[in-house]
Amino acid sequence: MPRTELIVGGQKSGKSRRAELLARDWLAGAAGREAALVATGQAWDAEMHARIARHQRDRAERVPGMATIEEPRDLAAVLAVHSAPHRLLVVDCLTLWLTNWLMPAMEEHGQKKPPAQSWKAQDALFLKALSQAPGPVILVSNEIGLGVIPLGADVRAFVDALGTLNQQVAAACDRVTLMAAGLPLQLK
Repeated sequence: MPRTELIVGGQKSGKSRRAELLARDWLAGAAGREAALVATGQAWDAEMHARIARHQRDRAERVPGMATIEEPRDLAAVLAVHSAPHRLLVVDCLTLWLTNWLMPAMEEHGQKKPPAQSWKAQDALFLKALSQAPGPVILVSNEIGLGVIPLGADVRAFVDALGTLNQQVAAACDRVTLMAAGLPLQLK
């Protein structure tokens, strides 16, 4: 298993399932190993509550014993604190992490949107923490740049930012896998 892997793909492409199966294989590979999911999603509405609950049930079946760390914004700190040679971290997902930083939905729920320069600083801290993580890290992200160009400036900016983030993380990772229709294609 490579030290770092980025798994990208479209919605319902099998990204999370692949990451969980890699974590299951990691746990079975040797005694004393641990695995933890770093969940970045936040439940802003009933549909997202149901989606998170479904992911939790599915994960519990596929990877019993996998811990969960909920962190919507400070991934650099999570990597610094929780990464260890015996512990695999699965970050699911970078798309929601970026959403928590850049999208105005936060303001609709009583949270102040962080300034854009805070995102740039957090991105740099995250990439540094990823390069210094002593244990294996699997990162999940959506590939949303394959569709039509969105009409709104905010959405176009988000698509651009996610594309840039995916490129940065792909460059930093030992392996990059594209998921399509539940099938993995190794890009790097």
